[in-house]
Amino acid sequence: MKDDEQLDLDEVAFGSMEDTAERLALLTLEEAHDLLRLLLVVAEKSEEPLAGEAGRFVREVAARIPSKD
Repeated sequence: MKDDEQLDLDEVAFGSMEDTAERLALLTLEEAHDLLRLLLVVAEKSEEPLAGEAGRFVREVAARIPSKD
């Protein structure tokens, strides 16, 4: 996917609930840090419509995971 392309959720092949429901609540520490990095990028772009919401999730995720250092 190119940076300028929008993701169409109708085109995404989501997993079935039976296969993913148990794992959905848990992320590995590496996945959590990757998600945090992604959210930070969005939150830092003030022109992005979801910047405020991304910032809120940055604070929520950061409060729940240990630092990488």
